[in-house]
Amino acid sequence: MRRLNFKKELAPMKNSFSTKKAIDISRKQYHYFSLPELEKKLGISLQCMPYSHRILLENLLRHEDGEAVRKQDIETFLHYDPKTESNDEIQFTPARVLLQDFTGVPVVVDLAAMREGMREKRGDPQKINPLQPVDLVIDHSVQVDVYGTPDALKQNALMEFQRNKERYEFLKWGQKAFSNFSVVPPATGICHQVNLEYLSHVAMTNDTQKNGAAIFPDTLVGTDSHTPMINALGVVGWGVGGIEAEAAMLGQPISMLIPQVIGVKLTGRLAPVATATDLVLTVTQMLRKYGVVGKFVEFFGPGVQHLGIADRATIGNMSPEYGATIGIFPVDAVTIEYLKSTGRTERAERAQLYFKAQGLWYDASTPDANYTDVLTLDLASVEPSVAGPSKPHDRVALSNVRHSFRSFVAGRFKNELANMKASVEAWVANGGTHVAPGHNETEVPQELGLLGASVSVKDPKGNQYKLTHGSIVIAAITSCTNTSNPHLMIGSALLARNALRKGLQAPAWVKTSFAPGSKAVTDYIKEAGLTTYLDQLGFNLVGYGCTTCIGNSGPLPDHIQKAIDDGKLATASVLSGNRNFEARIHSSVLANYLASPPLVVAYALAGNINVNLTNEPLGQEKSGTPVYLKDIWPDPKEVDALVKKHVTAKQFTKAYGDVFTGDELWRATKVPEKETYEWNATSTYIQKPPFLEKRFQDENRAKEIKAARILGIFGDFITTDHISPAGAISPTSPAGTYLLSHGITVEEFNSYGSRRGNHEVMMRGTFANVRIKNNILAREGGYTLLYPEGKEMTFYEAAMEYEKRSNPLVVFGGKMYGSGSSRDWAAKGPRLLGVRAVIAESFERIHRSNLIGMGILPLELPQGTTVDALKLTGNEEVDIEALDTLRPKAPIKIRIRGKGATKEITCNVRIDTPNELHYFKAGGILPYVLNRLANA
Repeated sequence: MRRLNFKKELAPMKNSFSTKKAIDISRKQYHYFSLPELEKKLGISLQCMPYSHRILLENLLRHEDGEAVRKQDIETFLHYDPKTESNDEIQFTPARVLLQDFTGVPVVVDLAAMREGMREKRGDPQKINPLQPVDLVIDHSVQVDVYGTPDALKQNALMEFQRNKERYEFLKWGQKAFSNFSVVPPATGICHQVNLEYLSHVAMTNDTQKNGAAIFPDTLVGTDSHTPMINALGVVGWGVGGIEAEAAMLGQPISMLIPQVIGVKLTGRLAPVATATDLVLTVTQMLRKYGVVGKFVEFFGPGVQHLGIADRATIGNMSPEYGATIGIFPVDAVTIEYLKSTGRTERAERAQLYFKAQGLWYDASTPDANYTDVLTLDLASVEPSVAGPSKPHDRVALSNVRHSFRSFVAGRFKNELANMKASVEAWVANGGTHVAPGHNETEVPQELGLLGASVSVKDPKGNQYKLTHGSIVIAAITSCTNTSNPHLMIGSALLARNALRKGLQAPAWVKTSFAPGSKAVTDYIKEAGLTTYLDQLGFNLVGYGCTTCIGNSGPLPDHIQKAIDDGKLATASVLSGNRNFEARIHSSVLANYLASPPLVVAYALAGNINVNLTNEPLGQEKSGTPVYLKDIWPDPKEVDALVKKHVTAKQFTKAYGDVFTGDELWRATKVPEKETYEWNATSTYIQKPPFLEKRFQDENRAKEIKAARILGIFGDFITTDHISPAGAISPTSPAGTYLLSHGITVEEFNSYGSRRGNHEVMMRGTFANVRIKNNILAREGGYTLLYPEGKEMTFYEAAMEYEKRSNPLVVFGGKMYGSGSSRDWAAKGPRLLGVRAVIAESFERIHRSNLIGMGILPLELPQGTTVDALKLTGNEEVDIEALDTLRPKAPIKIRIRGKGATKEITCNVRIDTPNELHYFKAGGILPYVLNRLANA
């Protein structure tokens, strides 16, 4: 049998590609669509096709008889040449959908509105119902208010429920109102870790009366960008916006171009001092540099066998950080062993038999696939490192962290430094001594600010110390990225033990916290006898949720906050998370570094990011002997032994035995069992959204966008956190003013993320990040200029004024516009402000899709043209014509009219597929799907 030659035409099939076969597993017969049978039919071998493409191929085969997939779609897929960029659309139908509460609440809000819309169209509201399993895990709402105490978990959980009671009641209504919809209650775990450790089957089954029992690959989409964490199990799944997930839930396939697949060949094995975190930061830097946005990444090679599922999960998790749609490992013996070790023996047997029968099993004899391109990484070359101070792909070796931080501070405060230069030179000439930032002992006068500034602090316990630039005020072991890894968890606890034995303690100014992604983690750490050491260093359990990684780091102590404000200090945080964008972790903490859990503990002991962990002491013993990181780094052999002994199926079976039950607060929550939701006009959390209103559909049927004003002009790497922040709400912001006007006190504000069920709050919070830089005016924060007056206003105020004047709006951006989270509010918010198009140098995958899903036109500037080169002032007007003749990926002309000059530019329409064009023309996915279901 020959291997498939992608450049040679295959003879077209006269009949269906159907290759249905039967397989017996555990005394039960299942049918499946066999890839080996397809090979026999065509006389080819599919082994040169990337693993992830074969999963997509099976998906197409299984849905060939449906409305979305035609025989010619499968032929097109088989003819695809991986060395080329495809313009061919395929339809992917995921087996299930994963939600979390920040993105899940607006999903359920939209579904509730669609049910009401269906009733208004005299249709059946029950048509608005998930057609496949949907799991929502409440994990994004817990905040680190209480820390460093034994009752921190209980106190934070209580405050979480008090703040979010209305949201949780709404989700519980949804659980009762919709079928195929399950909710994992608060204080249980992080969605991706729960998905990895419990929800995933790897090989899915269903048993319908019509077709009998079927078995097929587990696939999914999730409303969180880190959904690819499940790629570690060989499961194809990625993050999408909530509106795209809603469409998938209601039976709409995911429309996509055939993705290119970049192979990453792994060789060697990690050095004892290197961790999975160091590896993923290396991979992230490497792939960002190469460029994999919109592509699949597939890991293969002899090094794969040396990575456990937890290591693979860390790499898959950070796929959005390196820009890929997925970062996948094929199913192999390690996958099956992991399923068994997490208490899923039956699923393990089923997955092994199925994937072997399908020819999808990976081992040393598996031939290399025909990839678009191949990169190679020797695992032995990975060295300890962190990423920061504001981008996940800015990897920094430990020895260079001090330089990284100082460069950041110098760039951040370059104007202040320039103004101080003369004063500094005069001071030094008169005998002053230059003391580098990060040292407490400084004689630099306070007015010289950045060069060694320090602020004396006395805390409520009577401790006296000085805060300086680089003082670490937050150290958090958190996030699904690393807390799913037993070696890292055990390793951090051992490092804490070793530090305590040397007499080390974290300084009083460090806010320490421990928030793992599942209860299994705390169980095996406790069984290993290591919990006490984390507690003694202040890393008490604060909750089971995202916490600091999503920006829920909680308030800093008042005396710390005052010192930062008074001294204008550039302080730092260190966390074992995946995102460190500006103002994400805490609005007052300027430099944020991602690190492995053991390094988080080490930096907490050091207390300052300027300490070089490679050759400077973390502290000293009572005898005065300096203690270095190498003196307390855990022995890899001891870590391995403890993991093998204490990380067993028992912990996972126990942790997930009552996963949907919840605590007393959740169980006591009562909600009405009604088909449609009863909206409360006075609620500041849940409001009926306006996205189904006819005005949005009418706007997108127009032939042109005329005389649009520019709401904002942004540079490179504007993230979804910049566009729609998830953290604290300022009382002076438009969103804060709205809440105050509705009788909500500042203490009750909660966060932007928790109020995504109320469009009034979220549209006011759009572009409200305190660190966002709008090039229309020279300041940070959520401000722009209203033209033609040139009056400074918040984005929201300006948008509302433009709306009164019937001015549509556009936004300009640089490279990688919309990086980061999958949050659909980064598209919903601009749409409600009146933004009709975003014109950028390049887009991140999920955000581009979200823009289309909300009826916003994404336009890409021509190659070589930058936003800076356009020399925009913000006082121009923009015309976009011929919208009625839009075509996917086609050129379109825009006209920029300024004072005395007009520029005409040919942009590329980043509507990539015919289906996306249908969504855009309909005013977005929601009205498209509703109208289709109503007319069915």
